[in-house]
Amino acid sequence: MIRFRDAAREDVPAIVELLRDDHLGAAREGGDMSIYLNAFDRLRASELQMLVVGAEEDEVVACYQLTLLDGLSLRAARRAQIEGVRVAAHLRGSGVGAAMMRDAEARARAAGCRLVQLTTHRSRTRAHAFYERLGFTASHIGFKRDLT
Repeated sequence: MIRFRDAAREDVPAIVELLRDDHLGAAREGGDMSIYLNAFDRLRASELQMLVVGAEEDEVVACYQLTLLDGLSLRAARRAQIEGVRVAAHLRGSGVGAAMMRDAEARARAAGCRLVQLTTHRSRTRAHAFYERLGFTASHIGFKRDLT
């Protein structure tokens, strides 16, 4: 049974391993753990950020980040941005991802959000199908620009 809970600082190495466990993350994650621990501390200090893990007994097997966004559009609707969605390889297709997204939606509703949104890399076609099965629609085109 997977239990979703707020991430603790000691979960950070396991979260980084989940982030590394795909073709994109393997190339961009890892190295000095202090940068991740510093980022975790900043996340925990913000009332608008939630880092959540799914744990099976004492093992972290899933994670996501939820960011609350206040704005004026959509009649000043608060929305939640879901990022860093990962499920351990051996549990993919088992329903953990769907349970995790239900958890994210429940947390967003509890925080007063009118909608949830997410982005996913164009190469993650299996993820696209997963999100569509959950009722998400590909309604926008996203752009990013590296500032380094």
